[in-house]
Amino acid sequence: MNNIHRNAKIGQNAKIGPFATIEEDVVIGDNCVIGASACILNGTRMGNNCSVFPGAVVGALPQDLKFEGESSSLEIGHNVTIREYCTINRGTKASFKTSIGDNSLLMAYVHVAHDCVIGHNSILANNVNLAGHIEVGHHVVIGGLVAVHQFVKIGDHVMVGGGSLVRKDIPPYVKAAREPLSFVGVNVTGLKRRGFTQDQIHAIQDIYRILFVRGNNITQAVSIIKETITSSSERELILDFVDQSERGIMRGFRAHNAVNGSVYTKAD
Repeated sequence: MNNIHRNAKIGQNAKIGPFATIEEDVVIGDNCVIGASACILNGTRMGNNCSVFPGAVVGALPQDLKFEGESSSLEIGHNVTIREYCTINRGTKASFKTSIGDNSLLMAYVHVAHDCVIGHNSILANNVNLAGHIEVGHHVVIGGLVAVHQFVKIGDHVMVGGGSLVRKDIPPYVKAAREPLSFVGVNVTGLKRRGFTQDQIHAIQDIYRILFVRGNNITQAVSIIKETITSSSERELILDFVDQSERGIMRGFRAHNAVNGSVYTKAD
């Protein structure tokens, strides 16, 4: 038996498993699959072709003591998969919404807190925990058991190693791991898969040599990048990210030998 409110808006060809709960102020798109005992709560707006697996709680009230019952939403794009026992909270008066982009995958037991923004085509592996107000870019992969501090920003095309503690912002195109969280190279494999050219990748590597490997402080690095690296959409995205970072960016990492063909060389 299901508990589906008569005023909920459910699209065509949706399949809803036994004992699922769908509250009144919910919109579910076409061809969605809602698993057994899943809960889709007030304020949830779900696109087409989404899958919510058994036991997930989607659109729950924020776990924020400042929340005063204000109207807010959880906006889920198209082709999103939410695996077993994920918990996703809707927004607070800070932004009034939490959002998850198209084609994203949240594996089992992921928690996404209030006012988070997750970009398109991103993957959060099992037991990732996002605190409130976090921004995750497009094409981001976050490994299992990662915990992310509130208000952190993670740029596009980033890969975060499993088990990491993310306390600082992570700029675009990089891999991040170790404790404390550090730069461990450019996400070359991910960029190649997404059609970046070798010239684009080399330019990104040059930028991060200056920013993270050669011992410059942020102000020095930004100045050198502007003077020596040809302007491109990738360069401007990195510089804008660094300029707008409020928590500060993660630390760099120096190495004496090459690592997996990444940005490290003896000359650095």
